[in-house]
Amino acid sequence: MAKNCIGLDIGSSAIKVVQVKQTKRGVQLVNFGIEPVPTQSIVDGSVMNATAIADATRSLFGQLRIRHKDVALAIAGHSVIIKKISVPVMTADELEEQIHWEAEHHIPFAKDDVEVDHQVLGQQMGANQMEVLLVAAKKEVVADYADTAREASLNPVCVDVAAFTLQNCFEVNYGTPPETVALLNVGASISTLNITQNGQSMFTRDVTIGGNTFTEEIQKQLNVGYEEAEAYKCGGTAGDEVIPREVDDILTQQAEVMAGEFQRSFDFFLATTADGQIDRIYLSGGSARVPALKKAIEDRARIPVEMLDPFRGVAVDEETFDMDYVRAQAPMAAVAMGLALRAEGDSL
Repeated sequence: MAKNCIGLDIGSSAIKVVQVKQTKRGVQLVNFGIEPVPTQSIVDGSVMNATAIADATRSLFGQLRIRHKDVALAIAGHSVIIKKISVPVMTADELEEQIHWEAEHHIPFAKDDVEVDHQVLGQQMGANQMEVLLVAAKKEVVADYADTAREASLNPVCVDVAAFTLQNCFEVNYGTPPETVALLNVGASISTLNITQNGQSMFTRDVTIGGNTFTEEIQKQLNVGYEEAEAYKCGGTAGDEVIPREVDDILTQQAEVMAGEFQRSFDFFLATTADGQIDRIYLSGGSARVPALKKAIEDRARIPVEMLDPFRGVAVDEETFDMDYVRAQAPMAAVAMGLALRAEGDSL
């Protein structure tokens, strides 16, 4: 069995690292840590400051004393296209040859500019067709993330799509319930949605809105700096300073705006899927810790919203880890946990 990769989630506000190992009893947490990166290091899912990211990654690996170099990375945003397509029934080898030509009909990028992968979902009943999940990602973006990892003296062996890492994380902790669940990871600048049913991804979308919306509005309305606004957003302050009363109102207002954006994606799924329904929403990401957001999504969608716990089904040694830190930062670990479950040579 191949050794698990280190899950390295390079986000626009922080680097998240998760290392696990497979034991006879299941998955065990080996390492977990987070390191902030300078603003604008990642913009719209693209690497803008590789050196700063590499420095932060090296620093975090040093703090965690991780020697293993093989990492799995995640990409998201406009550079990634995920589509379900129907093709005539054919062998795996035939599909391997054909998939690049099929991709040309379904993606808005030139075929020479993208990396393409696929997975057969099944044969359609009563038809000589099979359903295939097609994934295309811009080569330039994949290369930038891989090169950034190499600059940090690491070996990128797997590049996954953020939406699928959420599903991996969810299933190792919650299994594959028969209900339809929406997995929503709210990052700093990009939020990733994956709606799954019985272990199959039904709908994915990246929404270019995230926790920075809260921070920027606090900065604007209270005329404070970025770090101060971030602290207010997360419920903390510098020293004995009291959080201004206006902060709660700002968070509530912006949570409504974000919930409206997410609802558009839910509505699109429900309108375009036969017998479409969503039974539960699982929320993760740094901004999932803003209580107003969970409430706003639940109120607007009228669907139960639960915080996704990426360590729920994972053995965590309470003598090794600071459990207060693990619990507090867990919402940020979902993508990294999904990546940590990957191994070199894995398919989608």
